[in-house]
Amino acid sequence: MSFGFLPGDRQPDFEALLKQFSEMGIDSETISDAKSFIENMQSSSTTANQNLITHSVLRDIAKKIIATKGDLPIGVSDQDQLAQSLAIANTWLDTEILFPASTLPANSAWSKGTWLDESLPSWQSLIEPLATGMADALAKVVTNPDTSLPVELAGVSDHSPEQQEAMKQMVAKLLRSFMGTLIANQLGQGVGLLANSITSANDVAIPLLKPESGPHLIPQNIQEWSDGLGIEKTEVNLYLALREVAASRLFAKNTWLHTYLRDAITTYGKGITIDVDSITRQAEEAMSSGQIDINNPQSINIALNSGLFTPQQTPAQELALTKLEMALALIEGWIDHVVSAVASERIPSFNALIENSRRRRATNSPMQQLFASLLGLEVSPRKMREASAFWNEVKNLRGADGRDKCWEDPAFLPMPKDLADVKAFLDSVTVPDDLSGLI
Repeated sequence: MSFGFLPGDRQPDFEALLKQFSEMGIDSETISDAKSFIENMQSSSTTANQNLITHSVLRDIAKKIIATKGDLPIGVSDQDQLAQSLAIANTWLDTEILFPASTLPANSAWSKGTWLDESLPSWQSLIEPLATGMADALAKVVTNPDTSLPVELAGVSDHSPEQQEAMKQMVAKLLRSFMGTLIANQLGQGVGLLANSITSANDVAIPLLKPESGPHLIPQNIQEWSDGLGIEKTEVNLYLALREVAASRLFAKNTWLHTYLRDAITTYGKGITIDVDSITRQAEEAMSSGQIDINNPQSINIALNSGLFTPQQTPAQELALTKLEMALALIEGWIDHVVSAVASERIPSFNALIENSRRRRATNSPMQQLFASLLGLEVSPRKMREASAFWNEVKNLRGADGRDKCWEDPAFLPMPKDLADVKAFLDSVTVPDDLSGLI
């Protein structure tokens, strides 16, 4: 039994492969799913540098999540009210931050679907390196010269080296596509949950939109966010508009932030390795206990999501996650800091609004859940508070302009150890005036 391979074959016989699945006792429904999966893989494998995470798959999954809560159309009154809130927010922040005022778009209010379509390319760009790293690690294990495919998979144990190598390459392709599908499912679900909860286009505090996009608010989610607070709608709109405008202006001026975050995820992805002995042991235990069922691919997905096969992190990966966590905390902390500076004395219910915002981010944040499942990263509320305190101290020492100039280069952003002594950190990254002419 050759499992779909014949001597001299340039391509494996996938019909024979699926027949072998049947003879191994795998049920017909799983075989049907596998056939569709293989056909999709074949159709996409001819494209050079094909993305593992595809835009259409992400969008379809996220749309299904959005549909569970619905996506209401935007009314004229929503556009008018939110445009006014954004205009006031822009004016207030002009007195506090260095970054230029946002150009207010004609459509100040967005639906969930609009945010999804506008942000999806950046989500794909950010997380693709992670999928690539995981897929490469799997493929490396399979194609290793010392690796032999199990008899259960190969059908017989006396394949020629050429046949064995061809089978390895085919299995590696399948695993790469499988990993891309798993990550796309996780990401699509996470982005869909975000679309159902965020109150504005930049509410996730990650640069996802084009710099010229401008600020936008999502009225359906704002209504749900404010239900039960007992706070005037105008105050809620203005507070959330301030957060949105602050983030929009920060990201539009500092376009390097997206690349910085992506590079950290790329470094993490490249460091992924697979301990075959450890995974084999865990897989055997999982199958013995019924946690993984070969006839139920979803059980494999659940096992991966629960961290069953989570590899040990390398020092480079730990540093990448530290940079990522610190950048996310600094962004969120800066937004809280500048909004507090201009609004704490102007919005009567400000303390209740910012407390509600922080509590929701800490206890029920889809963004936190997404990064936790994909990277094992959680930005703690304490870290965000420390970041906000850092920006307060920088402003006290260097003024608002000096604070915002810290965003000019990644070298001017602190690491966790720098938060304890802000003055020492600023002195370490500042060139004295009498030496600046030498640069």
